[in-house]
Amino acid sequence: MSETTNILFSGVGGQGILLASELTATALLAAGFDVKKSEVHGMAQRGGSVTAQLRYGSRVYSPLIEPGGADIQMAFEMLEAVRYLPYLHAGSTVLVNTQRILPPSVATGRADYPEQVLDRLRQRNIKVIEVDAFAIAKQSGEVRTANVALVGALSVHLPVEEKMLEALIEERVPPRFYEQNLFSFRAGRQAGNG
Repeated sequence: MSETTNILFSGVGGQGILLASELTATALLAAGFDVKKSEVHGMAQRGGSVTAQLRYGSRVYSPLIEPGGADIQMAFEMLEAVRYLPYLHAGSTVLVNTQRILPPSVATGRADYPEQVLDRLRQRNIKVIEVDAFAIAKQSGEVRTANVALVGALSVHLPVEEKMLEALIEERVPPRFYEQNLFSFRAGRQAGNG
């Protein structure tokens, strides 16, 4: 492992990005790493872009990731993966939810949703792992577990034990949704292998 690993979470308000980044940070702290995290809520309540930046290693001094410095991006929506291309480098891994959430300009008909969004990432020598987190969440019986499915996909790429994350999920989600979240986490882990 390099001295510091940088993870960029990106998506749209309401997708559970902040819970996903919090679960990840807590698990890494419990695994003995120094962790720093920063969140940008933006227009979260109106479906706008939301990001969280997380850095971990033996010693981390700042939570902010410089352009070209993200080792892993967890993109909760395909266009959001492309929006943050400047933060990626050749060799980055992008775990991308294949769900499309139409930005206001597309929803109102003023623009079109771009085709071959994921090809833009692949053309840059970036490892792209597609995760249909929404389909996983629907299978679980609770569509709001898509973010936990993505945490499952991410966990395959982290030095954290699966059981530790499962315990955190049990601790952080309401008991009535635990089984659905656990299902989504485990299915996400399978999808995260690519």
